[in-house]
Amino acid sequence: MNGLLEQKLYSHLNFLYPDHDTEQLAGRIIKAFWPGSGRPKKEPSKPSYDFWSECDSMVITYGDSILDPKKKAHPLMILDEFLNKYLEGTINWVHVLPFFPYSSDDGFAVKDYMVVREDLGDWNDIAKLGKDFSVMADLVINHVSAQSEWFTHFKTGKKPETDYFVTASLSDDLSGVVRPRPSDLLCPVETVDGIKHVWCTFGHDQVDLNFKNPDVLIEMIKIMRHYINNNVRVFRLDAVGFLWKIIGTSCINLPQTHEIIRLLRTLVDFDKRDIVLITETNLPNNENLSYFGNKNEAHVIYNFSFPPLITHALLSGQARYLRRWMMTMPPAQIGTTYLNFTASHDGIGLRPAEGLLPEEEINKMIGTIQGFGGEVSMRKGRDGQLKPYEINVSLFDAMKGTFTGKDRSQERRFLASQTIMMALEGIPAFYIHSLFATHNDYEKFDETGQKRSINRHQWDSDELKGYLKAEDNVHYRVFEEIKRLLKIRVKQPAFHPNATQFTLHLGAGLFGFWRESVDRQQSIFCITNLTKKTKKLPLYEINVYGGQCWVDLISGHEYCNNEDIVDLKPYQSVWITNTISSVGDD
Repeated sequence: MNGLLEQKLYSHLNFLYPDHDTEQLAGRIIKAFWPGSGRPKKEPSKPSYDFWSECDSMVITYGDSILDPKKKAHPLMILDEFLNKYLEGTINWVHVLPFFPYSSDDGFAVKDYMVVREDLGDWNDIAKLGKDFSVMADLVINHVSAQSEWFTHFKTGKKPETDYFVTASLSDDLSGVVRPRPSDLLCPVETVDGIKHVWCTFGHDQVDLNFKNPDVLIEMIKIMRHYINNNVRVFRLDAVGFLWKIIGTSCINLPQTHEIIRLLRTLVDFDKRDIVLITETNLPNNENLSYFGNKNEAHVIYNFSFPPLITHALLSGQARYLRRWMMTMPPAQIGTTYLNFTASHDGIGLRPAEGLLPEEEINKMIGTIQGFGGEVSMRKGRDGQLKPYEINVSLFDAMKGTFTGKDRSQERRFLASQTIMMALEGIPAFYIHSLFATHNDYEKFDETGQKRSINRHQWDSDELKGYLKAEDNVHYRVFEEIKRLLKIRVKQPAFHPNATQFTLHLGAGLFGFWRESVDRQQSIFCITNLTKKTKKLPLYEINVYGGQCWVDLISGHEYCNNEDIVDLKPYQSVWITNTISSVGDD
């Protein structure tokens, strides 16, 4: 046995399960994560800058976001072939959203964690994808489908699942429980032992698991090993902030939840493969940041506040709130980083804007995007009132105009959002529909009745490939420009996810920051005009030191006089660097 590993597990388990046999539990966990002839390392992995580099970026996609109209291949195979052909040299991480049998929520009500949906492919397809890319899979850890075998066994009294789910009484004080949905928290369910009220944070088809029972934790650990064996390298811990329940509390971000993540981090740190944990905590900024722990919880956290702030900045034409947030963001410590994104399968979350955007600015953003065809999903606050939870919209269509109405700058405004995201400290992640400038899918929305469907279009692969061959359409132009920028990005040491970042104080309507490589050899000044008017940028305002020429990596324009004034066109971005040899090739 590994004495150091056991010692660390004892510490976690004594806190989580003080009434259980710690030594026995630790042995079961080790056996679950390293079954058969598997063995942990003698020493855990140390935090390092080498976990990632400027070459890393991610695409977020459903397994069937691209479909073969002739049905000659599984969607997962089509996805692998498409990514290899069209994104070679640009994107090397792939987040395949839940690919398991499910009953609702487009995959997040999992019926069986150990099976790949037949209509998508099989584990061989996931393993193949994992040989070509770093694959991220969802560990939907907080809840399972009400149609799962586990929950069926719970209702029929079959052990061990009788204690796999959280139940409560209608008389319990649940007034402080934080909810992302407006549905009733407790769902009455007929069981062999009578009516039980089961806990459903996300809706009555998604039943919360009982992690006070260590058997549930061990089941999840077995599932993780199965995924690792099929070349999954990155785990997205879905809705993990809601994991542990204590009556009378908010039931979010509890100490036991953080301890579970620390335990999982201990396991992956001792594994012989480089495994990355990402926490999905769609929460106010300070709560989200807590999931780094002391470099002993998540390797990566989502920059959840960025999507609503960058959207607001481009709709309003001013950087005040985005810049203020950037100034308060701590640099990620060695061995940790941020995952930056502008759009996701869920939409633009609004909870992460709490405390960062005034309510009147949030309402203005909501009203503007509704005018561009977007929808709004609600949650129930502690006072029982419904509050906006997220804006459901294609990000491309959210950029149809500004607070003053629609205009002709949609494409440039959208590309500005992607260019800023690519330059931020962390790893850039593109929702697949951002790559293609996909529009709102009203047919899918009408078909499902689910607001999130508006941003979950499924492309016919032949139709998509046709667009990407023709130069006279927006899908081609956006896709090619993002790829061009990524090919530039991968050559810049100052874009390492842990390279230094400082926020710049610029004139009205300009947003910018300075990146400096870990070895301090390269600087890049990343500046964007957020407005529909040309703005002047004096180079002396950004400390472009004299004695050498600087170059804009995006346009190739050189600046050899720090007294130069750059005219920034509407929504234009520049990446001005001192390392001329770093200009990317087309």
